[in-house]
This record gives sequence, C-alpha cells and structure tokens, in this order.
Amino acid sequence: MTSATPSPLAGPTPTTSPRPARAGGRQWAALAALTLAVTLLAVDGTVLALAMPALTADLGATANQVLWIGDAYSFALAGLLISMGTLADRIGRKRLLLIGVASFGAASLLAAFAPTAGWLIAARILLGVAGATLMPSTLSIVRNVFTDPGQRTRAIAVWSAGASGGAALGPLVGGALLEHYWWGSVFVINLPIMLLVLVTVALLVPESRNPAPGRFDLLSAVLSVATIVPLVWSVKHTAKAGVDPVGLLAAALAVGAAVVFVRRQRNLRAPLMDITLFTRPAFTGTVLASMIAIFAFSGLLFFFSQYLQLVRGYSPLQAGLRELPATLASIVVAVVAVRVIVRLGVGHTLAAALLVAAAGLGVLAMAEGATGYTGMAVGLILIGLGIGIAFTASTDAILSSVPRERAGAASAISEMSYELGVALGIALLGTLHAVLYRAGLPDLSGLTVATREAVTESLAAGTQALAGTDGHGTQILTAARDAFAHGMQVTSVIAAVLLVVAALVAWKIVPSDRRPGR
Repeated sequence: MTSATPSPLAGPTPTTSPRPARAGGRQWAALAALTLAVTLLAVDGTVLALAMPALTADLGATANQVLWIGDAYSFALAGLLISMGTLADRIGRKRLLLIGVASFGAASLLAAFAPTAGWLIAARILLGVAGATLMPSTLSIVRNVFTDPGQRTRAIAVWSAGASGGAALGPLVGGALLEHYWWGSVFVINLPIMLLVLVTVALLVPESRNPAPGRFDLLSAVLSVATIVPLVWSVKHTAKAGVDPVGLLAAALAVGAAVVFVRRQRNLRAPLMDITLFTRPAFTGTVLASMIAIFAFSGLLFFFSQYLQLVRGYSPLQAGLRELPATLASIVVAVVAVRVIVRLGVGHTLAAALLVAAAGLGVLAMAEGATGYTGMAVGLILIGLGIGIAFTASTDAILSSVPRERAGAASAISEMSYELGVALGIALLGTLHAVLYRAGLPDLSGLTVATREAVTESLAAGTQALAGTDGHGTQILTAARDAFAHGMQVTSVIAAVLLVVAALVAWKIVPSDRRPGR
C-alpha cells in the first residue's frame, strides 16, 4: 500500500520519504473540471427553492408532493455517499465520476420536462443517486492527483470554494433564470455544464483506484442507507411536525441500523467505512468542527434568502446579488488557505476560522435589525471567509489522514459531515426560527381564520394572505416582518455561539503541527 501523505492527524512521516511530485498545468485544468462539477451540485441543492411556487402551480403538486420534491434529492444523496465513496476506490474514481456525470445530465433532462409531480420526484431521486457518485469521486481524485501537501491544500481550497460558493450562488442563478424562463430551466442549465465536465474529465483526469480493495459488502451498504436516510428524515419530520411517534420510530431505526453497521465494520477485513478513524479524537474533532460550520452556514443561507425577500422586499435576483459577498469571500479562501494552515497548523486554523465566522454571524445579527446593507455585507464576508477556511482545513486533514488508495472512503466521510450539517442546519435552526417568529407575532384575533393560519404558518404565506390589505392588515404584516427579523437575529447569535464552542473543541483536540513552508 502507498504510504499516507503527512498530516497532523496521521502523525509524522519519516524524513527518508521522497518529495511528492508537483502538479502541472494538466492537473490544475483537471481541478477546474472537478470544481465545476461540485459547484453545479451545490447550486442544484439550493436553486430549487425559488422554483417551487411555479412548478407547484404547473404540476398541481400537493403539499406532501412538494415536500418530497425538495427532500428526495438530499435523502438519496446522503444515504449513498458512504457506499459510493468506497465503490469509487474499487472500480475506479474516474470511471464512477464519468458514470455519475452522464447520469446527472440525464436525470436533469427528466426533471426539466417532468409532466407530473411524481415524475419530478423520481427524477430528483435519480439526481441524488448521481450526486452521490460525484461528490466523493471529485474529492478523492483531488487527493490522488495532488500529492504535494501544499498544492493539495490549495486544490482542496479551490474545491471547497466551489462547494460553498455554489450553495450561495443557487439563489442568484435561480433568480436570473426564473425571471426569463420557466421552472424547468433550473435543470436544463445542468446539461451543457455536465457535458463540459464529461469531456474535460475524460481527457484530463487519470484513473485511480485501490489496488487491493477487498470485497464490496452489500449488506454494509444497505445498513449505511438504513442509518442515514431515517436519521435525515427524522430530523426534517420533527422540524416540521414536532416530536411524534413516527419521527421517534425513524430515529430509533437509524440508531439500530448504526449499531449493527458499526459492529459489522469492526469485523470485516475490508470494511465499507474505517471505524477506527473515529477512535482518534483529532479525526472526530475535525469532522465535528466541519459539520458544525456547515450547520451554521447552510441554516443561515436558507433563512437569509427569505429575510432579504420577505422583510427587505428584494426580488429573488436582487436577493441573490446581495448574498454574493459570502461567495466572493469563499473564493478568496483558495488564495490564503495554504498560508494560514502553514503558519497556524490545522487545529488552530480551524479554531481561528470558526471564530471569524462566529464574528460574522454576530455582525449579521446586528445588521438584520438595522437599515442599510453595509453591515450585512461585512457579516457575509466574515462568514464566507471563516467557513471557507474551516471547511478547507478540515477536508484537507481528513483526506491526509488516510492512504491515497482509501481516498474515496475518506471523501465520503467528509461529504457525509457536510450533508448532515446541511440537513441539521436547515431543520434545527429552521424549527428554532419558526418558534421565535410565532412567539413574536401580535394579536391576530382581528383576522379571518384562514388569514390567521397563513400568518402563523410562515411569513411567506402571511405576506400572500395580507397582500393588498390596508389599515390593520398592514400593521399586522409589519409586525410579522419584525418578528421574522428578530427570529433571524436570535438564531444567528445561537449559531455564532455554536461556532465558538466548535472553535474551542478544535483548538484543544485537533493537533496544530506546523507544516514546513513552501
């Protein structure tokens, strides 16, 4: 087996190890294609929210179907990440990536021209399956192509900028498309991009795999799905419906499957997931820090877009433009990440980056209660910079902690923390915000039952129900907007506190051995 690249998590490497070969123009061009793929995946995860009203009206989707249209993608993606990461190590990362890219394009076409809501749900499931092959494949290829530690960190920073920047670009892309085209355009845009990725990956990316992968354990793959999907579903269900027997049963199923999965991995010669990695406090701390960072970032983006449109009155495109500072800051990460990690080490870099992001959330909380945009821009820049560096440092540390031939499995763990962070951020912070919003509403007894229910349900529904009203209705709408903004402020502060806690964990647990300068 090829020895692992030096890492603060893996321990020192003997000084007799030859210096890794440095990447050239071909490798950096390949990175551009890989980053484009992951950017598109991130955009696809957030762009659909803006298209929901139009496609719901066009397809006549029920409320339950609307939920499945939104959730089917994330369920399939999260459930299959671990299996696909290990499968990439076995059959070849480039091969699985090419299959995934072609499948993603085909599923996008099916979604764009879906004649019914059921058809669209099926297409979204296929998109999630294809996405699960793309995410760990792209990251594990980066691990194998860039063998020089300094170049690899820079490459991962570029890849991370694509992942975090794509999520922030989703509302902007969606707003621009929906102002001129029908809802299916948010899927059609995937086709030319995926075709470009397909060609460039085929031409530029070398094949790599684990030379001694062992047998692929199908039962472990089923158990991993049985762990992740019920867990994510339980979190989302509880966020919407509160604690009930159905949600508790799903959570219990996830826990039971997880126990069996872990026991099986410990006994397999070639496990689907290397559970022993989690016995290292540094590895576990890095994964948790990454998940908490994405938890705060995704929850913020989801509700901040609504705040800009419903409270500040911006159009979807205008709102997307005002979220650009976070995207631009995450791009800057690619320039500064290596220098910061070399100077501070991984643990201290993680801690400092999380503290910067926490400060950004604090600034944003104050700006949400004031007029003007400057404060929000400053907060978004700090958040984008902090989250971007934290995600880069943690991803680099996770990948560096395993041999190159296990890069797919390690990438799947990194991506799993990302997906769980997204799901938990939107669900838990969303529940908290909904509670705060309803608690801040004024007396609604003067409204009709239907209007009162709409205002209580959400600010979006309340705005539509109160549209065109004057006098008392206008006062209610103003108060509802204030309640929404106050809920955003409190939620932002709580997310900031969580980031501070994660920073302390990273500072204490994750090693900060400084890398030699490059």
